[in-house]
Amino acid sequence: MSLQNYTLENVTEPEYGKILSVWESSVKATHDFLKEEDFEFYKKLVPQYFSAVTLIGLKDGNDQILGFMGTAEGNLEMLFVHADARGQGVGKILLTHALENLSITKVDVNRDNKQAVGFYEKFGFRTVATSDVDGSGKPYPILHMLLKK
Repeated sequence: MSLQNYTLENVTEPEYGKILSVWESSVKATHDFLKEEDFEFYKKLVPQYFSAVTLIGLKDGNDQILGFMGTAEGNLEMLFVHADARGQGVGKILLTHALENLSITKVDVNRDNKQAVGFYEKFGFRTVATSDVDGSGKPYPILHMLLKK
């Protein structure tokens, strides 16, 4: 797979099904700590957040969405890369765009998603606080990370 002909585009409501598929693929590849019933809970919940954030998708030359992010008020609210596109630079392109163009300075990440924690640390994010539960009150600890200049 090559990222030579990629585009970054706003994701619109007709594409919500496509990004939910990316979300599902990504979470299954990276969130092995998640219980199946919680996965199903989030799968129903996640689409409700799509309209509350600015969504940007990275598409390949065939107009397939390989990854997407959602941002709001300086927060990176979500960033997911399709399992088949992991390790290809999709997340790096999305995050770099967010840092350079969207004034992103904060991200919350599951503590147990070690790859994501390391990814954000590589870009200069540092943990400034923790929560024992996630935003839905489930027992998945969250790291609140801030970009250190």
